[in-house]
Amino acid sequence: MFIDTNVLVYARIFEAPHHVSAREALQRAFGEDEPVRISRQVVREYLSVITRQQDWLAPFTPGEAVDDVRRLLNAFEMLEDGPEVTETLIALCGVVSAPGRQVHDANIVATMLTHGERRLLTFNTEDFRRYGERVELVETH
Repeated sequence: MFIDTNVLVYARIFEAPHHVSAREALQRAFGEDEPVRISRQVVREYLSVITRQQDWLAPFTPGEAVDDVRRLLNAFEMLEDGPEVTETLIALCGVVSAPGRQVHDANIVATMLTHGERRLLTFNTEDFRRYGERVELVETH
């Protein structure tokens, strides 16, 4: 199962929206008999979110952010984003409308498809529905 950035952030930050649901969803994912995966894009997005001011989050210090990311790298299987993912992204964008910032979600889907992963745990279900049967959206609550 692939884990989207928002699940990781919400699970990590007590004051975040959906904190309890995110923690429970991650616990269920780790309890299943399949790998729990992220990509380097997710790591970058996570760093971006936890180091900037939010209504519900004071930014992590650089040291806290690095420690947190190292914890993620140890906990999850990493799906690499290389030339094959780029080719899948290009093909995907040719058949699914993913303009502007939606390209980031398209890249997550391309990474998943390249590595044979179909299940996605996310709170961002509306944006990922555009990929139809290519991706199975896992319930977060």
